[in-house]
Amino acid sequence: MVDMKQTSTYIRDRETVIALTQKLVQIESVYRNDGKGNEQAVANYVAEYLRNLNLGIEVHMEEVVPGRPNVIGIIDSKKPGKTLLFEGHTDVVTEGNRDAWAYDPFGAEIVDGRMYGRGTNDTKGNLACMITAVQSILLDQESFTGKIILCIPCDEEGLMLGIKHFIAQGWADGVDGAIICEPEENQVCIAQRGAIRLRVDIYGRMAHGAISWSGINPNWRMARFITEMEKLEKEEQERLGEDPFLKWPSITPTILQAPVIGDAQINVIPDQCMTTLDIRTVPAQNHDELLAKIEAIITRMKESDPDFKVELTVLDNRPATYTERTNPIVEAVHHAVEHVLEKEPIYNGVPGATDGTFLHVHGIPIVTIGAGDRDIPHQINEYVDIEELAETTAIYRKAALLFLAGVDL
Repeated sequence: MVDMKQTSTYIRDRETVIALTQKLVQIESVYRNDGKGNEQAVANYVAEYLRNLNLGIEVHMEEVVPGRPNVIGIIDSKKPGKTLLFEGHTDVVTEGNRDAWAYDPFGAEIVDGRMYGRGTNDTKGNLACMITAVQSILLDQESFTGKIILCIPCDEEGLMLGIKHFIAQGWADGVDGAIICEPEENQVCIAQRGAIRLRVDIYGRMAHGAISWSGINPNWRMARFITEMEKLEKEEQERLGEDPFLKWPSITPTILQAPVIGDAQINVIPDQCMTTLDIRTVPAQNHDELLAKIEAIITRMKESDPDFKVELTVLDNRPATYTERTNPIVEAVHHAVEHVLEKEPIYNGVPGATDGTFLHVHGIPIVTIGAGDRDIPHQINEYVDIEELAETTAIYRKAALLFLAGVDL
């Protein structure tokens, strides 16, 4: 077998992806609530980079909300065939306390074979890999059929407005397979957990803490509700068992607030208590059935307590995903990993949710794979191994050619 790391293409692409990753990381693209930061500058850079390659990439930029654009690149072979989509987002999460970083969070410094900075791992490094992989295919005039679409959306770390807009505009129509470019240690991830985000408001009546009988305390009722959610979580875990890729389904109370409006005081019963539930599901769960179980619990609580007043709001509802190993996109990625890393691929699942969820709902088979330690995203001193960037670029390149060129798998 040819040693990939000794080929001129690998060496060239390695230099390209390192330089591109550094540039992308150095452009801050944190969405800040004060409106002073967003993805505009990095999207501008990516669009110009693709145009300036002069390799025939058709480039589009579409504003999703003010200052937050998607970039779309189309590479059309002009031959009939399948359409492959690469997806990698431009936004990154906040750097947090800059003083806590050992390196400039937007410096992209390389130290001992690692590049440090916000987005090196999640997921500007992998965005650079997918761009470099396509650039490499075009530079080498590799033969393929069909199309490659570069989907480069904003807001993956928030409400995923970018991918929703991308799909609504029709860009995902006719796509036969998608590679979601996220940090997964180059493991072939064919499943990801779903997500239901709920807001639960329980209402009472404000009163003096010393005269509790004159009010209705929503906190007691919230405590009972959260306990019921813990019971439901255990029931679901016992019913379903441990998923081979995604471990356990979970129901996690996150925010707990009382009162919701106004100042809290130790001697005042609040009139309202609020919690949020971050529910993560596995493919064996049906979201409608799970929500019906929560509604049934609320109904029982109301029947036993006439003062139990609750409002349930679904903030987000994204199903779990699973792609069969025999799907052509999985087989292409499998053989690409095998070819580049010279070892049997490791199969796994994504513990969270990605933009790929919405592509999956749209009917597109997805695989998630990319450079970077799976536990590093959103941490202080985020990093990626630069050699892994080169390997991922080669994997994306090979997977695209296998999927599109009709190569026997």
